[in-house]
Amino acid sequence: MLFNALSAILLSCTTAVLAVPVLEHKRAAVTPVSAAVISSYTPYEWFAAATYCTNGGAWAACGSTCAANSDFVQYAAGGDGDSVPHWYVGWSPSLGSIIVAHEGTDPTEFYSDLTDVEVLQDELTTTLFPGIPSGLWVHSGFLSAFESTATSVLAAVKALMTAHSTSRVTTVGHSLGGAIANLDAVYLKTNIPSISLNTVTFGEPRVGNAAWATYITNSYTITRVTHTYDPVPIVPFEDWGYEQPAGEIHIDNEGVWNACAGIENGSTECEDGQVFSILEGDILDHL
Repeated sequence: MLFNALSAILLSCTTAVLAVPVLEHKRAAVTPVSAAVISSYTPYEWFAAATYCTNGGAWAACGSTCAANSDFVQYAAGGDGDSVPHWYVGWSPSLGSIIVAHEGTDPTEFYSDLTDVEVLQDELTTTLFPGIPSGLWVHSGFLSAFESTATSVLAAVKALMTAHSTSRVTTVGHSLGGAIANLDAVYLKTNIPSISLNTVTFGEPRVGNAAWATYITNSYTITRVTHTYDPVPIVPFEDWGYEQPAGEIHIDNEGVWNACAGIENGSTECEDGQVFSILEGDILDHL
């Protein structure tokens, strides 16, 4: 059975964590998010949640979670929930977008949905990502999980783009699923340059190095929703060569949503400013 990379970092490396110095980030602008914008993310929350109950099978099989997006038509799905996280691709008429969603991890359980406990990085190559600039390094386990479904996702997206005469695609996911959704975004854009892409993730860990974070910030539309004291978005650690891109929306413990400008915003209204180390985090906020 595979080991959960995030759980391993959170639960097994306490001694190592204590030795990691805290990096203080520069505070940047924080803007309250309107009720209308908050409401607009609700469908994506349900799409991310549905990955945990469809099990790569029929959409109708997951009950009320799938019923929340009742007009969604699933086109393709797969994964085994172990070496290959569950995923699905389909069409949302109400959003006018193809949806690509990936399963994440359950922090209340110690068994794995991730691929390994390594924090090593691999460089993205033009083999999978045509025209990608050099120097973009990402977590090797996240990359492996992405690669296990990449060609199937690409084929499904191309088929739906033709069927619905659309270029709009949204990639979504929670935790590991958010990391894969981020990699999906780059993969789809580099393979289908005409695509109109949006990415929404929840509790996404750091995926790659500083060059990756800058590239995503400058080239993609991504929203990273973080929640109160969830420690997952601050791992793997920056001292290990990781950085989050911009696009964070942080929900505080009173349910207030704030848009946090910039890369690794150190404001106390943002994830970096609230959770200095995983010892100060609450894994239940990852749910």
